Amino acid sequence: MITRRATLRLGLGLTAAAVTGCATGEYGGPPRGVRIAAGEPGGFYIEFARLLARQLTAAEPALGVEVVATGGSVANLDLVETGRADLGLTLADVATSANAGSAPFHRAVPLRAIGRVYENYAQLVVPVDGPVRTVRDLADAHVSLGANGSGAAVFGDRLLAATGVAVRADHHPLTVATAELATGAIDALLWSGGVPTPALRDLDAIRPVRLLDLAAELPLLQAAHGPVYEEVTVPDGGYGHPGAIATIGVPNLLVTTPDLPADIAAAVATVLVRGAPHLVPGQALGTQYLDQRSLVVTGDVPLHPGAATAYQDLRG
Repeated sequence: MITRRATLRLGLGLTAAAVTGCATGEYGGPPRGVRIAAGEPGGFYIEFARLLARQLTAAEPALGVEVVATGGSVANLDLVETGRADLGLTLADVATSANAGSAPFHRAVPLRAIGRVYENYAQLVVPVDGPVRTVRDLADAHVSLGANGSGAAVFGDRLLAATGVAVRADHHPLTVATAELATGAIDALLWSGGVPTPALRDLDAIRPVRLLDLAAELPLLQAAHGPVYEEVTVPDGGYGHPGAIATIGVPNLLVTTPDLPADIAAAVATVLVRGAPHLVPGQALGTQYLDQRSLVVTGDVPLHPGAATAYQDLRG
């Protein structure tokens, strides 16, 4: 992994020769390695991170990559901030809070974006045969609001605060939450990720589920937290429910700190553009995509200078 000490030693004022040989290590040694803080097994984060790792390893020059399973956005930013990961996937609302030092963060976490990589869909999942039809029907229900350290947990707290709905909340990892919903131990679960999320698709095969429409809650969240939240549509048949479902979307960012060497940031950005067709998990083809126009739209989190330069060069 690229440690903070190594970063300071390398510096950001790289010469053209250094950039050309950026990933090979000193004196032609093994590829330099990076760690990507990803997400939970069964989720879109870790699937995307594994595809990205494969592309970075195959690129020229190559980067050695380790994908780290985590609880999600908040946990990823902690790993990035403390130098235990070089890159992290995060929801844009969580990254904005980190930059500002607002809850759930206790101090500002300076971040730089490599790119906006895809859209996350808030997925409030209930059994098809259950009584819940709206968020307000969840009053006093037993709900898993995402794993501790996840962006879903942050979103869930904000959603309930905005709507004034009180639930009996747990914070289970996705694999635990899906097992409990399958057996009826909980009434609903909240997840934020791509569509379809593999673990939810598998749950639907065991106990049919549907998503709650969240369009009515969007203005409340925007009033409290700004335009980082937007309406998106889960396609018809996403999990066996008939018709498209309106929910709330949050951009997903690949981030780092200002200390990441510019050549590494540029190498990753280049792969995001050139490897785009190979960076969408197969189950999400048609609902997720990468293109250079969206990659650079990172909201309140500025692009890392190395990534910005790479995008400019690729655009010509």
